[in-house]
Order: sequence, then structure tokens, then C-alpha cells
Amino acid sequence: FVIQSMVTYWFYTRFGLDLAQLGWIFFGTQILSGLSLLLAARLAPRLGLVNTMVFSHLISNVLLIAVALAPTAAAAVTVLLARHLLSQMDLPTRQTFLMLAVEDHEREHAATLTNTSRTLAQSVSPTLTGWIMQGLSLSAPFILGGGLKIVYDLLLYVTIRNVRMR
Repeated sequence: FVIQSMVTYWFYTRFGLDLAQLGWIFFGTQILSGLSLLLAARLAPRLGLVNTMVFSHLISNVLLIAVALAPTAAAAVTVLLARHLLSQMDLPTRQTFLMLAVEDHEREHAATLTNTSRTLAQSVSPTLTGWIMQGLSLSAPFILGGGLKIVYDLLLYVTIRNVRMR
């Protein structure tokens, strides 16, 4: 539910940020998202793939909800930046976990299925997000998206925490 164009619109509408400010905010989010990929590689050996994947994503989604509740632009930007520092740690850990959990001959199929599911979900998101922002509130996608992802994280943890990897 929370795509960059809608977050940009939310910041513009809610706090009146101009294009230059928004450009710097999203420059920062992208840098921190990239750092989160590198951070995942450092944390996974210490915490484990599943714990790094789930708990970083869980905290990231709590922060996503907090963005919607932030009273000022500075607070919202700070929380958004903190979220992005954790937001991508699940990607390399999930891909590694998946490759270790399936047989060699299943890897291409498993990766294709996982990435296709994610892409399809992202393709529907802008329409739903626009409808929710228009019908409920501008902040609703943050809360709904974060809440749904928290449920996903918890279900994922319960489902895979005891899976043996090869």
C-alpha cells in the first residue's frame, strides 16, 4: 500500500513540503535502503537468516505506522528514514533462506514464483492505495500496509522458524 509516489503526495499534502525538500528526503531513503542491504549481510550471521529477515521487517513496519502518526514533518521524516535503514534487510535474507531451503533443481522455480508474486502485488497497490487515500484518509495506507505486513511477518516467522536449511 505504501509506494514512493503516494508517500511523496502524503508529505506534500500533509506538511506542505516542496519538491526540493521531498527530493532530499527520498535521496536519503534510497541511500538508507541500500545500506540496509549491506547491514543484513552483517547481522544475518549473528542473528540468523530468519530472525534478521522477520524482526528487521517487523520493526520497519511498526515505524511505517509511526510515520502516519507523526505530528510534525521533522518527526515523520526521521521515522521514515529510520524505517528505510531496516526496510530492505528482509530481501537478501529471504532470498538466501529460500535458496537454502529448496532442492538445487527447484531454485529457479522458487525464485521465479517468489519474485512474480511480489511484482503482481506491487502492480495492484497504486490503485488500492489511491482508493484508500481518497475514501478513508491520507494516512490510512501507512496503517493498513504496516499492519498487514506485521501480520505477514508474524505468520512467516511461525511458519519458517523451524525449517531446516541445506
